[in-house]
Amino acid sequence: MVCQWRSVLLNGQRSFPLRPLITNHDAFWIVKPKVRGQRYRNRSDTRRSRPPRMVDSGPLTDHGSFGGAMPMHLFKGLREGLEKSATRVEPARTRGKRVVVHEDVGRFNIFQRLVDARFAVMLRFESFHELKALGIKDSKDLQKEARLFKSIINRAFDLASRNNFTSRRDNPYFYSWRQAFIEGDTSGLHTELKYSFTSFIVRQHLSSDAIAQHEKLADFRFPHEWFPATRTMQRTVHLHVGPTNSGKTYNALKALEQSKTGIYAGPLRLLAHETYMRFTAKGKRCALVTGEEQRIPPGDEDYYASCTVEMAPLNRRVDVAIIDEIQMIGDEQRGWAWTQAVLGIQAKELHLCGEERAVPLIQDLCAKTGDKVVVHRYQRLNALQPMQEGLGGSFEKLQKGDAVVSFSRVNLHAIKAGIEKATGKKCAIVYGALPPESRAQQAALFNDPNNEYDFLAASDAIGMGLNLEVRRVIFEAVTKHDGIKIRELNIPELKQIGGRAGRFKSAAQGMQDATGTAITERKEQPGFVTTLENEDLDVIHNSFAQEPEPIAAAGLFPPSFIIEKFASYFPAGTPFSFILLRLRDIARIHGRFQLCSFKDQINIANIIQSFDLSIRDRCIFLVAPITLRDQGVTGFVRELASRVAKNQTGHLLDFPEVNLEILEYEQHEYPQGSAAYLKNLESLHKCLTLYLWLSYRYVGIFQSQTLAFHVKQQVEEKINSYLDNLNYSAAGRQSRLAQQRRAVKKRSQNASLVFGDEMGQSPPQAGQEPMFA
Repeated sequence: MVCQWRSVLLNGQRSFPLRPLITNHDAFWIVKPKVRGQRYRNRSDTRRSRPPRMVDSGPLTDHGSFGGAMPMHLFKGLREGLEKSATRVEPARTRGKRVVVHEDVGRFNIFQRLVDARFAVMLRFESFHELKALGIKDSKDLQKEARLFKSIINRAFDLASRNNFTSRRDNPYFYSWRQAFIEGDTSGLHTELKYSFTSFIVRQHLSSDAIAQHEKLADFRFPHEWFPATRTMQRTVHLHVGPTNSGKTYNALKALEQSKTGIYAGPLRLLAHETYMRFTAKGKRCALVTGEEQRIPPGDEDYYASCTVEMAPLNRRVDVAIIDEIQMIGDEQRGWAWTQAVLGIQAKELHLCGEERAVPLIQDLCAKTGDKVVVHRYQRLNALQPMQEGLGGSFEKLQKGDAVVSFSRVNLHAIKAGIEKATGKKCAIVYGALPPESRAQQAALFNDPNNEYDFLAASDAIGMGLNLEVRRVIFEAVTKHDGIKIRELNIPELKQIGGRAGRFKSAAQGMQDATGTAITERKEQPGFVTTLENEDLDVIHNSFAQEPEPIAAAGLFPPSFIIEKFASYFPAGTPFSFILLRLRDIARIHGRFQLCSFKDQINIANIIQSFDLSIRDRCIFLVAPITLRDQGVTGFVRELASRVAKNQTGHLLDFPEVNLEILEYEQHEYPQGSAAYLKNLESLHKCLTLYLWLSYRYVGIFQSQTLAFHVKQQVEEKINSYLDNLNYSAAGRQSRLAQQRRAVKKRSQNASLVFGDEMGQSPPQAGQEPMFA
């Protein structure tokens, strides 16, 4: 189904031609209010319009955003008024197509037309079978609720246009729809509308006692109270802040090395693995704890633990703990893990390493917990200089020690091939998904000045402390796909990645310095930052001339014990995704906290909704490493959930979704072609990673852990072999970059056209159209 949004977002005059909204046989149309003498009905079409129909299949989906909760007394009063005053707007029919008619609502009229159109599409094509448990028995009941909700849409836009009420407090529905559109485009708006409509129906079935309990459980203003054992300790929090290449993590790791027990918690598996290898090489007993791999040393618990932040142990007392990249506490997706670690780790000394912009927030959090704060500020060990010109798209201008940064594994391997062809020298490659042994080997080849590996192709993983000695950082592009949309890199990202230029050593390498020389005594050459394309250089200069804003709030996600209790107040069969969204909407949070995105969790909840799982099991699946964009993985998730629900053993060979047959083929032999070969290998790798992750949570069910590790290694070898044989195409790279720039520009223009001066732009002129594809 291809959406044609040109007609939806027009800021036209009193009349304009009908244009299709959806290019299928049952398309919707949208028009302005008719003027005198204008006829919208086709004379040959006298059929009455059909009411919205009930569909008894398909899951409820949501892409997550801020919600549209309304106080119950306002909701009930509004609903009573709507039931008395709502009148049905009969849609006309033109050539068998539905026409939605509404009044002009002022400066947000473009956005309202988009909302009206998405609501119409939702009623026509989405499933509402789960609402039968709440009294919606047929299409007549659904139609009645839809008319009432349409009045709420009109009221929300009237408040926004006439009274300038656009905040979450003053106009929650409008706020939630606008945030959903900004964060998730039309798909995000569509699913937020479905949640708003479902919530509108459900609230009338909630008792006053249930509502009171909901509000009590959703009070997240004091998350430090979730960790009572930690609150009995008097901790000293050492905050190591400064730019990249300033030695902050090095000094924190020295404190960890000198302790008897401790924890290192980093943002990436590769950083956890690097620290684990360093401590093990020094003869120290160290555990590696990540989601998909756990290596626990035998014997007592007097050992170090190197882990990803999400896996940081909160029930074990240690002397020293390090939480790396503390600025990620404000991340909309993963920030909750840093908040949980800061508030919950039981360490006498807690060392937090990161950027200066995290200092005010951490000081406020420690004031609430009663912990002592000591701030250690560091300066760069050498200068960092943005260059005055780029490389003009030519790899021939590369110099020894250059690192070219890109944001796709396929692009990186193509760039590697292009560099080697243009220069006649070898190029190492490093990215997060590279196996640890291969990554260490590639880093060593690049760092060794006495071989032919003069260049490095690297992902943004180099911005988080990898042991790489880079002279110049060269951005192949200044845009990336963040999992939702293509966007420009922000100031902190550019500074952190670019700051690796000229860096002295990573903290982990500094720990192995045999001379004992203090890191601050070394004299270093400056580092340089530039771009492969000259037209991207302005982005670098503008970003390096600014300081990022201080982090305003720490991320939160409700812990499983709160979700379990909250769910107990809903009728049996209530969709788990709705429970999560309801909790999101009524949550009370302190100004220094923010709820992290529920997008992925909502989608996972919908995937496993039909299985008879406990709330605890559902919460485990919510945080599993599930790649929702891969259809093969989502089918595998359903099979895994089915085994857990039935408490049935699930050996790896029992799952047809695990495509082991692909291992029998070489790239040139695969029947479906080369591109499908890589895609299916990557899908298999994601399935194996998920299986291993669950094997640590359901030991008695998923018992093929050893086999899964073995197959995973084989898949990684196949993927690396494929990528090593990629060819570089300069024309293909230019086409890709141009497409990304257009996508960024298109998104900005769409937002400006929809929101007008709300986005700092003038309202669109008549006939001006956004560029939705």
